[in-house]
Amino acid sequence: MLHLGAHMSISGGCDLALERAAALEMTACQIFTKNERQWVAKPLDPGVVERFRAQRAALGVGHLVAHDSYLINLASPDDALREKSRVAFGGELERCEALGVPALVTHPGAHVGSGVDAGLARVAEGLNRVLADLPDGTVSVLLETTAGQGTTLGRTFEELAAIIAMVEDQSRIGVCLDTCHVFAAGYELRTPDGYAATMANFDAVLGLDRLRAIHLNDSKHGLGSHKDRHDHIGGGELGLEAFRNVVNDPRLAGRPGILETEKGPNGEEDRRNLAALRSLIAAPALA
Repeated sequence: MLHLGAHMSISGGCDLALERAAALEMTACQIFTKNERQWVAKPLDPGVVERFRAQRAALGVGHLVAHDSYLINLASPDDALREKSRVAFGGELERCEALGVPALVTHPGAHVGSGVDAGLARVAEGLNRVLADLPDGTVSVLLETTAGQGTTLGRTFEELAAIIAMVEDQSRIGVCLDTCHVFAAGYELRTPDGYAATMANFDAVLGLDRLRAIHLNDSKHGLGSHKDRHDHIGGGELGLEAFRNVVNDPRLAGRPGILETEKGPNGEEDRRNLAALRSLIAAPALA
């Protein structure tokens, strides 16, 4: 089965995110390694790094991913912004290495009117440069599926496959599937047949071995809306049956399943969403 968790705040230190996750009985967790709305970040405090690594083992939150800054756009046709993005992305990979986080999720970016093919090529070029600069790195880059709003890339499995095909180090590239995003992009998840068709498409185009993490978000908008608006589990257009299909798919066993739904005080929203997901998991058949 999936290892369930949520994106957790790093306020006060990355190590505190793991304590917050453990308090809600999560076995997976996603974090930012820095302020996601700023380019510049202070170096990680060695004490925080030490506590983070110790807490991961002690608290049982073993399935970790990080998400990069929303400012980064490796697909930008603006040379200065693309270079700034490349440097920032490399820095985020280094922070993941320091913390022992095995995967960094990133949106492919937006081509800003310069064309899909040109944008995809720029993303791959940026990834190749970053990974070449860190030849001994162990952190995987997970390209996230997107809803396809505006000129964003990654709205189809084929667009992600095109980027991956141009990445030189194939061992360090994978995919994060966001349920809200793929639904908004036009992929059906709500019925067993629709879910099966979508996953068969994913497997044919990308390969399920590339699927390393799942973002578990309902959608405020309908199929093919191309609007990226998350909703609570069962509260949106996807509904509970879509998530029943996901959490009971044996092919996804062992991956982190991460909530990115709206937060509230004391973790109550996360608690309710996790309870909803857990309630959908079918009991194992008796021998």
